[in-house]
Amino acid sequence: MRIQAALVERAGAAFTIRDVELEPPRDDEVLVRMTAAGICHTDLAMRGRWPEKISPMVFGHEGAGVVEAVGAAVGSVAVGDTVALSYRSCGGCDQCSAGHPAYCLRSDLNMRGTRADGSSPLSLDGSAVFGNFFGQSSFATHALAYQSNVVRVPAALSPLIAAPLGCSVQTGAGTVLNVLRPSPGDTVAVFGCGGVGLSAVMAAVSLGCTVVAADPNPARLELALSLGATGADVTGAHHAIDTTGRPEVITRAIGALRRRGTLALVGLGGKAEFDIMTVMYNGIRIRGVIEGDAAPATFLPQLVDLHRLGRLPVERLVTEYPFAEIETAARDAAAGRVVKPVLTFR
Repeated sequence: MRIQAALVERAGAAFTIRDVELEPPRDDEVLVRMTAAGICHTDLAMRGRWPEKISPMVFGHEGAGVVEAVGAAVGSVAVGDTVALSYRSCGGCDQCSAGHPAYCLRSDLNMRGTRADGSSPLSLDGSAVFGNFFGQSSFATHALAYQSNVVRVPAALSPLIAAPLGCSVQTGAGTVLNVLRPSPGDTVAVFGCGGVGLSAVMAAVSLGCTVVAADPNPARLELALSLGATGADVTGAHHAIDTTGRPEVITRAIGALRRRGTLALVGLGGKAEFDIMTVMYNGIRIRGVIEGDAAPATFLPQLVDLHRLGRLPVERLVTEYPFAEIETAARDAAAGRVVKPVLTFR
């Protein structure tokens, strides 16, 4: 079928919307007509360094839409279901079987740019277009996904809310709810108030924690404060979350913790150096976290419930852009002018 997709022709190039061909779903695939797709920092980071040999590429990994067709082996969703899309996992390795699919031993399935067999369902004028990003490539009017990353959501839920649940909200809220699990009254310090950080703020506030937020962008910090955080300097926090991946911020986060406090690292970054003696002397625990250590099939419905109860007001983070304005949305996100740009398909 002919669809429209936002292609990146080479590393660092702009998003260009083109007409491409999409194959019908295979036995294990789900065809989703997209209604919305969030733009995440990961999309922008990967666009900047994606290999030429698997280009042009279609990114996007925070999709929401309606199921239009399912393969013969798919039983978890049906045509007409309203769904949110998340990351892909194999479902059969030790980590998946233990309930931690974010650490799936086949995590390469999310970053290959192809199906597991090396094929791509997308083409342009007979030449391959690469996709299957996070098992979806949702910067397109239609996407092929899988049972492991397609989750039914209420039809009444706005796609502007459903789309960010699949990554940024899941990561931030899951880090609090699934990993740190603070008690009411604990102090949680959040460094970086993008979509992930603000989702962590909302989740910690919902638990009755004292939340201290830090961000150099005044607008983002103001939004964090309006969501229940404070902007005071913090020392002696029970928990800290770094969403930046920046070494100097990680060092600051370690310094904000009390003895035997816990630091969760969720931001993409390079190598970080810190004072080992400070960590050892204070008994600080450092935990890397992917996707909030969440299983989408069970965690996304929890997030929907929290939103319904008013405890996770995701709409406060969202700025809507038509799909045709994807490059403008990406520039605004990269410049920090918006927290969570969400593309809509009309």
